[in-house]
Formats: sequence, structure tokens, C-alpha cells
Amino acid sequence: MASGPLAGIRVLEFTQIIAGPVGCQHLADMGAEVIKVEPPEGEPWRLFSQFMPGESKTFQSLNRGKKSLVLRLQDPEAQDIIHRLIPSMDVVVSNYRPDVPAKLGIDYETVRKLRPDIVYVDNTAWGRQGPWSQRPGYDIVAQAVSGLMANEGKIDPNGAPGQITSTAIADFGTGLAIAWAVCAALFHREKTGEGQLIETTLLNTALYFLSTGAMDLPAADALKYQKMERVHALQEQHASYEEISTAYHAQTRATRAANIYYRTYETSDGAIAIGALSPTLWAKVRAAFGTDFLGMADPNYNVQDEAWMAVARAKVAEVEEIVRGKSTAWWIEHLEKNGVPAGPVNFVEDMLADPQSIANGIPVQVEHPLSGPQTQVGPVLKMSGTPLSVQGPSPILGQHSFELAQEAGLTADQIADLVARGILA
Repeated sequence: MASGPLAGIRVLEFTQIIAGPVGCQHLADMGAEVIKVEPPEGEPWRLFSQFMPGESKTFQSLNRGKKSLVLRLQDPEAQDIIHRLIPSMDVVVSNYRPDVPAKLGIDYETVRKLRPDIVYVDNTAWGRQGPWSQRPGYDIVAQAVSGLMANEGKIDPNGAPGQITSTAIADFGTGLAIAWAVCAALFHREKTGEGQLIETTLLNTALYFLSTGAMDLPAADALKYQKMERVHALQEQHASYEEISTAYHAQTRATRAANIYYRTYETSDGAIAIGALSPTLWAKVRAAFGTDFLGMADPNYNVQDEAWMAVARAKVAEVEEIVRGKSTAWWIEHLEKNGVPAGPVNFVEDMLADPQSIANGIPVQVEHPLSGPQTQVGPVLKMSGTPLSVQGPSPILGQHSFELAQEAGLTADQIADLVARGILA
């Protein structure tokens, strides 16, 4: 029996890849019954780097605790099964291209006729209005269009912008937004009896992550306007992307060159990160490093003053050399004694065995019926009254198709006929 704050809530999921699946996985971790509708071949993420037929690590990591219903949705008989199930559902989540749901009979207008108080999430790349409304989009494109990629400032060896490769940041952020929105809409429905349409987009999520950078504040943005004038002029001159990026990041790089307080450092055997964002902590950093360099605490701080910057670069280089002289473990202990927030630069592959992760219950053990035992990152939050828990592994393709077809009222003969014709699997 499912447990958690959403126990008893039923979710019908029409999503693929990352944003929609991870949003629905959050709902499953909260105890909701999530039914993932897949095409006969399985959703694309099942097929990405398969380690056994129909199973990939990426799919298993984003779809735990769900049921799998395999239907060829282009067929009216498959749509009929969905329409029979919808009255018993509380939530529908879709992340198809904007023109697809109506063709499949699963758009909001169709669904709410069958369940008037449905909570319906419509996730798209760019939103349903505007010149890009019908375009498909993936995380890498959302990174590019939103400014995330340019803001990162990476240039690959061929002179092109480097993407954020550590995670699909717009996708995973949108997954959190989906789960948050569903919970808010269910709370609203509990108070009023009303369902509603929720719209989420990769573009909006990515821009929100850039919040301060995207914000326009004339009283404070004179330097920003100067920077963008230069950038736009270079674009009109057909300058290389590397030239444009250098102009865009010139001031930021100058600021970083004078920074000893909020950054990473190489040690004798690895690297550390420190985070000091107050005058009190700045003083502790200077004490720990044994330097008199004030950096951003200097009343004369001015990254546009080349004489000041020359001294700053030399002082920062001295600090960097000091840090390289000792090990990561030595620096973490030393900085902790001095009250400086700091940590080692770890590799994610080590983190589920990390004592801090284990002490806080972050790793969870899951047993998959085909691939066996695995350790995953558990639910993203804790609740004292309605604890979250992993409701099970990711489903085998079509694992629950027959039971859900029976729930929709189909007889054994009807199910066999649909299977024979490739509509149900």
C-alpha cells in the first residue's frame, strides 16, 4: 500500500525523456499512483544506452514507483481505454509537442469533459503562445535560447559555446516545478472542488534560474547596458562566437580575478570550494589564508582600475600558491577551525557512499525485477507527518497493461484482440 502525502492520488502520465518523467517520479515518491503510458516500443529513454533489452540506467533513474501501460495511442481503441480510465484519475501530465495531445485525444479540453475537476499539467519547451509555440525543444536548446549556455562562458576547442553537461538543468528544474504545481493545484481543488490547467515550460524554468541576470533594473544596470551594446555590435559585425563571449564576460572575469572569497582552489591532491559572502566571513577567510588582501572588501575595489587589478592578480596568485601547498583534507580541517564554509570538490560517483549522504537517508535501495539491486538518490525532501518513500522500481515495459485494461472494463477476449493487433501490449 502506497504511503506519503499523496497516497490515494492517481496520475496518468504521458511524458518522455526527463522533465515530465522526473516530475511524475516526485509525485510517485509522495505516494501517488502514477500510470505511465508508453508506445509499444517504449519511451525513448528506455532505448538510450540499453544495458539489457528495454532497460537503461537513465530510464530506471527517472521512472521508479510507476506503472507501465503500453498503448498505440494513435489508434481510436487505445484512446477509448484512456478515456475510460480518466474519470478515476486526479492528475494528467503531458509533455508532448503542443499539436500532439489533441490528435491523441488527451488534450485538456477533452480530458476535463471526462473529469471536470482534473488537474492537468501541460509541459512544453516554449509555451503555447508566440512564434515558437509549435516548435519542439530539448534541454540543450533551452539552455541556448534562455541564456544559460552563454552565461556559463564555456568555449569548446572549435570555438562554439560549451553546454552545461553535468545535468539537464532546465529539464530537472521543470520536473520540480511540475510536482510543486500539482501539489498546489490539488490543495486548491481540496478547498474549492475545482481542477485547472497548469502550464510549465523549459524556457520559463531556465530563465528563472537566471533570475538576477535576466532582471532589468535601469537604476543599477548601466554596466550591463554598455556590455550588451558591445555584444550586439560584435554580432552585427559577424564576429566569432568566442570574441562575442569574451566581450560578454569581460567584467565577470575581471571580478573573478580579484576574488579569494567565493571560488574553488586547487590543493596538493585535489580541489576545494569555499563560500564566504559576508564581511565577517571575509575576515575569517583572510585569517585562514594568512593574507592581508581585501579583494571585494577593499574600499578602493575597482575592477576597471588596471593598477588595482594588477596588484589584485598578484595577491590572488599568492593565495592560490598557498592553497596548493597542502592537501584537501588539511584545508577542510583548517578552514572549519577558522569558521569558513568549505568543502572538497567530489565526484558524484562517490556521493551515495558519503557519510553525510548516508546519515541523512539520501541513498535508497531499490530491487528491480530484471536488473536486480540498485542504489538511487531518494526523495528530494523529508516530511515528518507524511514521510516520502520510494514506492518501487521503474516498471518493465507493459508490466501493468493488462490489469489497467481490465480496470477500464475490457474483457479477456477484447484484451487479446487488442494485443493481437498491436494496440495494447
